[in-house]
Amino acid sequence: MIITKEVHDIDTPTGVMRTYVYRPDVAGQFSTIIFYSEIFQQTAPIARSAAILAGHGFVVLVPEVFHELNPIGTVLDYDDIGKDKGNADKFAKPLEHHDSDTQAMVDFARSQAYCTSKVAAMGVCIGGHLAYRAALNADISGAFCLYPTDIHSNTLPCEALNDSLTRTGDIAGEMTLVFGKQDPHVSSEGRKVIYQKLEQEGVSFSWQEVNAQHAFMRDEGERYDAALALQMYLQAVAFFQRLLN
Repeated sequence: MIITKEVHDIDTPTGVMRTYVYRPDVAGQFSTIIFYSEIFQQTAPIARSAAILAGHGFVVLVPEVFHELNPIGTVLDYDDIGKDKGNADKFAKPLEHHDSDTQAMVDFARSQAYCTSKVAAMGVCIGGHLAYRAALNADISGAFCLYPTDIHSNTLPCEALNDSLTRTGDIAGEMTLVFGKQDPHVSSEGRKVIYQKLEQEGVSFSWQEVNAQHAFMRDEGERYDAALALQMYLQAVAFFQRLLN
């Protein structure tokens, strides 16, 4: 499916959030996927991932996840300087601000003539956490979370008892979580914490642990696993088609 790309600056309670919109270039209404990036914001690999999803018949929103902390249009490099800046941003932005960003994107999607009312979330790395976090919002039908970081450790700033793990019971939609067994950011013990919490709270979820490193979806760098990435795209598309159509 041929797609088109647009740029929208969405007002949020914490400032203007640049959001990249990928959507089918045909008339009609399509369900929405909010696609949360890594700490580096919308890099070329993230843009390609969004295009793949949109090409399967979805409107895909890619927000600048740290819009409050950077000039509009900021993209960090995959190097030590970019990693240090992205991690600093990650620990500076409260989860509550991510919550209001999610609601702003839901409201934006539902105001567009080319969107249905159905919205889901997907993300990689910190974006996997933000997709999980988005599922706390009753307007989000479900989430596909790839190697989500910082859920088990409760290391992102937030108000007391408002961390994502503690709030897991508020998830009403369906979840898919995928972890790499060789990912140093989420240990086996950390994965067990998340799994047990999801089970304890009765969340509807699917779970996969694959032989891969962190960032195995990113089609740049030594950790990229093309075969696994293709499997995940196919699974995500099937998940969202079933959930949203």
